[in-house]
Amino acid sequence: MERLCGSRFWDSNLSIHTDNPDLTPCFQNTVLAWIPSIYLWTALPFYLLYLKHHKRGYIVLSVLSRFKTLFGVLLWCVSWADLFSSFHKLLKNETPPPVYFVTPLIVGITMLLATLLIQYERLRGVQSSGVLIIFWFLSVLCAVVPLRSKIMTTAAQDHVNERFRSTTFYIYFALIIIELILSCFKEKPPFFSPVSTDPNPRPELTSGFLSRLTFWWFTSMAILGYKRPLEEKDLWSLNEDDTSKKIVQQLSKEWDKEKAECKQKEDVTYMKKSNHMLNHVGDGPEEAEVLIRDKKPIRKPSFLKALLRTFGPYFLIGSFFKLIQDLLSFVNPKLLSVLIGFIKNKDAPAWWGFLIAALMFICAMLQTLMLHQHFQYCFVTGMRLRTGITGVIYRKSLVITNSAKRSSTLGEIVNLMSVDAQRLMDLMTFLNMLWSAPLQIFLALYFLWETLGPSVLAGLAVMVLLIPLNAAIAIKTRALQVEQMRHKDARIKLMNEILGGIKVLKLYAWEPSFSDKVLEIRKNELQVLKKSAYLHSLSTFTWISAPFLVALTTFAVYVSDERNILDAEKAFVSLSLFNILKFPLNMLPQVISNIAQTSVSLKRIQQFLSHDELDPNCVETKALAPGNAISVRNATFSWGKELKPTLKDINLLVPSGALVAIVGHVGCGKSSLVSALLGEMEKLEGEVAVKGSVAYVPQQAWIQNATLKDNVLFGQAPNEQKYQNVLEACALKTDLEVLPGGDQTEIGEKGINLSGGQRQRVSLARAVYSNSDIYLLDDPLSAVDSHVAKHIFDKVIGPDGILKGKTRILVTHGISFLPQVDRIVVLVDGKISEMGSYQELLKQNKAFAEFLRNYALDEDIEEDELTMLEEEEVLLAEDTLSIHTDLADNEPVTSEVRKQFLRQLSVISSEGGECPNKMSTKRRVCEKKPAEPPLPRKNPNEKLIQAETAETGTVKLSVFWQYMKAVGPAVSLVICFLYCCQNAAAIGANVWLSDWTNDPVVNGTQHNTAMRIGVYAALGFLQGLIVLISSFTLAMGGISAARTLHAALLENKFHSPQSFYDTTPTGRIINRFSKDIYAIDEVLPSTILMFLGTFFTSLSTMIVIIASTPLFTVVIIPLAILYFFVQRFYVATSRQLKRLESVSRSPIYSHFSETVSGASVIRAYRRVKAFVDMSDLKTDENQKSYYPNIVSNRWLGIRVEFVGNCIVLFAALFAVIGRNSLNPGSVGLSVLYALQVTLSLNWMVRMTSELETNIVAVERIKEYSETETEAPWTIEGKSPPEDWPSQGELEFVDYSVRYRKGLDLVLKGLNLQVHGGEKIGIVGRTGAGKSSMTLCLFRILEAVKGEIKIDGVNIAEIGLHDLRSRLTIIPQDPVLFSGTLRMNLDPFNKYSDEEIWKALELSHLKRFVSSQPSMLDYECSEGGENLSVGQRQLVCLARALLRKTRILILDEATAAIDLETDDLIQMTIRTQFEGCTVLTIAHRLNTIMDYTRILVLDSGTIAEFDTPASLIAAKGIFYSMAKDAGLA
Repeated sequence: MERLCGSRFWDSNLSIHTDNPDLTPCFQNTVLAWIPSIYLWTALPFYLLYLKHHKRGYIVLSVLSRFKTLFGVLLWCVSWADLFSSFHKLLKNETPPPVYFVTPLIVGITMLLATLLIQYERLRGVQSSGVLIIFWFLSVLCAVVPLRSKIMTTAAQDHVNERFRSTTFYIYFALIIIELILSCFKEKPPFFSPVSTDPNPRPELTSGFLSRLTFWWFTSMAILGYKRPLEEKDLWSLNEDDTSKKIVQQLSKEWDKEKAECKQKEDVTYMKKSNHMLNHVGDGPEEAEVLIRDKKPIRKPSFLKALLRTFGPYFLIGSFFKLIQDLLSFVNPKLLSVLIGFIKNKDAPAWWGFLIAALMFICAMLQTLMLHQHFQYCFVTGMRLRTGITGVIYRKSLVITNSAKRSSTLGEIVNLMSVDAQRLMDLMTFLNMLWSAPLQIFLALYFLWETLGPSVLAGLAVMVLLIPLNAAIAIKTRALQVEQMRHKDARIKLMNEILGGIKVLKLYAWEPSFSDKVLEIRKNELQVLKKSAYLHSLSTFTWISAPFLVALTTFAVYVSDERNILDAEKAFVSLSLFNILKFPLNMLPQVISNIAQTSVSLKRIQQFLSHDELDPNCVETKALAPGNAISVRNATFSWGKELKPTLKDINLLVPSGALVAIVGHVGCGKSSLVSALLGEMEKLEGEVAVKGSVAYVPQQAWIQNATLKDNVLFGQAPNEQKYQNVLEACALKTDLEVLPGGDQTEIGEKGINLSGGQRQRVSLARAVYSNSDIYLLDDPLSAVDSHVAKHIFDKVIGPDGILKGKTRILVTHGISFLPQVDRIVVLVDGKISEMGSYQELLKQNKAFAEFLRNYALDEDIEEDELTMLEEEEVLLAEDTLSIHTDLADNEPVTSEVRKQFLRQLSVISSEGGECPNKMSTKRRVCEKKPAEPPLPRKNPNEKLIQAETAETGTVKLSVFWQYMKAVGPAVSLVICFLYCCQNAAAIGANVWLSDWTNDPVVNGTQHNTAMRIGVYAALGFLQGLIVLISSFTLAMGGISAARTLHAALLENKFHSPQSFYDTTPTGRIINRFSKDIYAIDEVLPSTILMFLGTFFTSLSTMIVIIASTPLFTVVIIPLAILYFFVQRFYVATSRQLKRLESVSRSPIYSHFSETVSGASVIRAYRRVKAFVDMSDLKTDENQKSYYPNIVSNRWLGIRVEFVGNCIVLFAALFAVIGRNSLNPGSVGLSVLYALQVTLSLNWMVRMTSELETNIVAVERIKEYSETETEAPWTIEGKSPPEDWPSQGELEFVDYSVRYRKGLDLVLKGLNLQVHGGEKIGIVGRTGAGKSSMTLCLFRILEAVKGEIKIDGVNIAEIGLHDLRSRLTIIPQDPVLFSGTLRMNLDPFNKYSDEEIWKALELSHLKRFVSSQPSMLDYECSEGGENLSVGQRQLVCLARALLRKTRILILDEATAAIDLETDDLIQMTIRTQFEGCTVLTIAHRLNTIMDYTRILVLDSGTIAEFDTPASLIAAKGIFYSMAKDAGLA
């Protein structure tokens, strides 16, 4: 170097030990001048490679670009001017040192390169170049030193040395500053880039390098979110690279490649063996086994490999940033030790201190930037991973075979998408810890060893010992979590049932019993919570005390050797290193357990993705003789390769345009045949061909969660005329009038707000509208009433229907239609037994004729049953539900269920008693059709169900106050006080340490070290103890709050009037009981714990710094303001983004589960692609709100950490300024605290946000704990006499009632008197107010005017339970709760076993119950699913027999479930309730013809009221009804 420069290269007197430092000219001309060049040349190859692969169109030459180029060329000229001046000197025979040739040459070439790079970037469409910004920044930085020294020497010598070179240098300096400034501006967007039609593109794409580095581009959204709550339309659209389309495409490609590779290997292995393999059937199993044994296990395709290939490279960039950040994190402890050394050394020049402070700040800022870049890459990888996996699973679910689908339930498949994909995504954030944690631990230990020597091992031992403790706590916590989930599920399930059957509970006055059951579960749940709270406070204790314990043991061991002196440098440097150690040591076990969990998830996903797929070529579409639409030859099908064939030797030719009926007994393979034609089954042999497009109506109608119109159009172009015709033909017109929004009515998931018949007809309408060539109709007529079935057959399917001329295959049970079809196929046990027209088959007198004989019986019954209902039914538009808001008239279930039942009876009789268990499962399937909620008809603009409001804006302080009240104000104060103490103890311990380090050293030792250690330990343990107590108190407070809030909510819900349940969807109430209670139980206490912890840590940092350097107070105020602003912006924005994200997440899963259940329909209509696109769209919508959410965290992190880094800077700076008055100990203390504060500041903002998000739960629960309640259950001093009602007299006095405010009256001024013991039948058309009368008797509806008297007591004046427990009702729809049979009959345990058995005997259930092994403790499943509908009805009868009050109300099931049960009930009532007053709401007149009097209601008024005989004689309404029923 000396030779190169011709002068000294380094002079420490000039550069370091002076108050006015400078560098030697040689150093300036070589190292400083070369640094930027070295950087650019190193970065160049990588950068060019990157540019080559990322072309974004070119940018038009702009003024900016021209200037940049111009100045670049000038710089090159200036550098080479220097070079020429050196040559010029050579000519003059002066020999300048070689450096004056080398440096200008290098710099000049580098400048030229930079200029060319500017142009190349423009052609590749780079708008702002990070590489060049850093280059210009380095150049300026390196030129500042020579500039200063040139100015200094000139000032000292009063004249300019080497005038030419100085001039060029000043010009050079000016130019690079201009270049730096220019390069910070960004260019216009590139030309010819793919045209982006984005209404709202992401600013990130066009933002400059600096803006990306600091996430400045996000600020616009943060400000917007602060001004007003963000909405869907404010979100930016996704990058091309983040969209489902692109990601899923890449991932699928890699996965297919992986599968293909494995397949190739497999094929190779097979090739060698194939000839043996084929023949081994004959020659015994031994040889085959040998063959299998020597075959190497075939490698399964690994989904992990596909993921790595797709997302690995991007993720590695993030890992690179993490590496740099890890290394940087060890610079500050080093600098701290230098700083403390500087404070000790009073002679050191002041500029050292300032340099150290500046370096600390720069290092911290670099760390911040690197860390957040790393997180950004990780989170984006995670996001893409979830998108990819979701998309791949979705696509797979549309093509897997049915047997594969059976192997995993719908819930499991949806879980793959929601839980497992989420797990992988969460893992991404911490995956780098796998290598980073060991690296950090190793480095920290290395530096600690340097500082303290072997005594570090003592501290390390403590750390290692704490790991198993933490692990044990974690395992125990997980076990408790599982247990708690169990209690929670049980509670939610029970609540679900209670809310579903709330009306029945009210009618029976059973609320207290069920309330106790819920509270019992809740008690157990809170006990588990308490246990986990103990554990949680224990782990908090270890987490807080661990660093302290480690420090304590290390220092104790260190000073146990007299010669070792604990000075400030050693103490605080090692403390800061211990702080670094804390994080990786805690994270490592977590990451490892996370990886273990995730590998399970990965296996599950891989297994699902490796399932067999349906063979698309199973059904051919071409080879068909003209004139035929479907041909099946010698085909055998099964539902899975390993199952036995369901259909055997099928031969079937269907001519185009034919109508073919397929008939046969239950379970003979009719639906399977249809599935086989769709290609849904495994074809084992034979061939199938289907010509043209197909429409399919499955047996269980599949309805999408969309408007009714969308369900019918199903992606076809709308054509109003055709659409109306289809609705007309499918008898949907009348239904539309009843639905609240006509054909724009949003249909719930699985068609929840349509009746079974309506769903089936919508499904049919979809098929008809699709205008396909072939129609496969799988029993579309079974779910609808017979006259509607007739209408549909005539208008749609039959010879004169809309579909005439199309090929139709109809699976049916309706015998009446068979004469009109072209040919009939009779299936028996999976074989076609005969084929032909109706007449031909009758003549053959084989299976078909027998089939007819069996079914004829049920048709007859049905016919005369229906005659009487016919007129009323038609008025009703079949099962469209009462137009009026009759709460109890759930008509639709009826005739359909009756048909099902009769069909089953016929099946049994015909097959001579099929095995009984098969029977019951069949029956259960039929009866699972839910009765749907009534849809009250109101003015169209008023919606029945009010939309739920999403909370927006900040949370009011009152909510916090409410929570504090629930915890208990005293407890709250105690908690805050304890936190103050804890931090006081912590500060005390550290102050003591700093004081200790300042102890004078006498004869090479410090005195009274034992006392020092003792006090330090005492303070530390005190802190730990207080932590334990405070986190404990907090947990207890949280649990008591949870208890009181839940109790209040439950109490209120049991007292809410029925009208509340009619207008509030159950889901919304359940949400309060599950999600919001969960937030209060588990999320809030831990959030508050974290919040208080970080808040007090930040506070104590400020206190410590101010105490040691009082000047710091000046800086605190501006920093606090900055922090406050960032925090407000962030909290507002992030809260709304989280809400948007969670709102947009559930549609992904609900759409997915919908798709899985309707896969066969989607495939049949060839709509797979459309559905895939829909799923992608939903995923993208979700990611659109998730992405800004990630970025908001990065944005916050960088800004808050900047505040933290400023604190470090000023703490160091003021320490340097006031170094004369400070001792090393206190400086060490304040800087140590400052270095820690960044983390707690960051977390404090996050916790504030979390707290505000979750405290809303308190508000929501409060809201539902304060809704209006019904009248009190019992009124003191007003309770009726014990034996009331003894007579059973009823009187209505001028009685009117309405359902809810704002609706019309349902009963208008009723006046009637019923004497004790009378039997009254109540009849009337639907909506006449029959059910309303019963609701009034029970005060489910309260009177508008007038009163009801029972035995002379006005029922409005007594408590609800006093009233309801003295009346008995047998409700229309039998509701059972899950639990024992005994509980269902007698929830309060009032009756003895004898009485219960007596009631069961009278209600004809004794035989059934005594045949069950558990007798009275027979477990009923949810809703009584494991009893038939008839048995449920009888259970309700048994309840009535147990109560046996003087007044019985019987709300007849619309059209009784089956005649038998109905007769049993009627008979029992006639004998058992002889002396009681009985009111029967009749739908079938023959049951009430022998009653005392009959009340005919007509639109809420009494039309006729007299004995049956005189009413028939009067020839009024009753007469016409009786005539319809064939009774007059």
